[in-house]
Amino acid sequence: MWTEIGKSMTHLLRSPMPLSAFALPKRLVVSFPLARLLHRHTTPKPFCSRMSATPSTSLTHSISLPTQLGQPVQVLAAPGLSDSEFRAAIESSLFRQWLKNLECESGILANGNMTLTQVLIQGVDMFGKRIGFLKFKADIIDKGTGKKVPGIVFARGPAVTVLILLESEGTTYAVLTEQVRVPTGRVILELPAGMLDDDKGDFVGTAVREVEEEIGIRLKLEDMVDLSAFLDPSTGFKVFPSPGGCDEELGLFLYRGRVDKNIITQLEGKETGCVKHGELIKVRVVPYEKLWHTTPDAKALMAIAIYEMAKKEGLLPQ
Repeated sequence: MWTEIGKSMTHLLRSPMPLSAFALPKRLVVSFPLARLLHRHTTPKPFCSRMSATPSTSLTHSISLPTQLGQPVQVLAAPGLSDSEFRAAIESSLFRQWLKNLECESGILANGNMTLTQVLIQGVDMFGKRIGFLKFKADIIDKGTGKKVPGIVFARGPAVTVLILLESEGTTYAVLTEQVRVPTGRVILELPAGMLDDDKGDFVGTAVREVEEEIGIRLKLEDMVDLSAFLDPSTGFKVFPSPGGCDEELGLFLYRGRVDKNIITQLEGKETGCVKHGELIKVRVVPYEKLWHTTPDAKALMAIAIYEMAKKEGLLPQ
């Protein structure tokens, strides 16, 4: 019996085996197009980074921030996050903008009282080829106390919303949308709004497109009033609906117009939205004087507050 086993083992060792049988886990390699490499040599970036991984450890990424020279920040991938998702996250405009915000004039790291030590990328939601939502946890230490400050971040980036006021037969109406909002578990009456689709910061153009998509009416760019522009420059001319957990910054706009009563009738209850994206939207028309106690939407209530104060101060264009 032992002779037969020996012959079998000898046969296996002498038999050719595919190279795949000896394949080792590949080390993660990040490559850059030539144009991008040239750009890196000619234009300084706000931070430097290096990515690495080994078969026995999770993905890591090292960042050097101008405000923390000599104190690199480690970015880690949570278990279950793929290589491509991790790369997409750290290269995304959402993550890069958050880093810029940390070091801006009013940023957390600007005065040197706090330091960023580590970021854990926990989740990524893709909208086609771009990142729509990014979830991560940042370890930011207060140097005075040595304690961490709350650092869970849901990043979704900038967005816009429009307060549409239509006057008809002596009554001013607000045009809103009614749609399912799964995070709240409710159907919400709210202002038309949408996320910026690119890094160009075209708030006005995005506002006009969102109104056309959600309401079905086309507004002129020149008729839009930027309510956010009435805020103090220290605010960055944006509002933050939920700064305790989300980076979303809103640009608030106003549109005023006069229409026949039949337009108001046609708009009420109209079904709109992009069905292929799951948007099931109904248009609702509410007398403006009742809007403030009709909707739970923070966007609407913020827009009303700024609009009324700007009108009181005589800041609105005639």
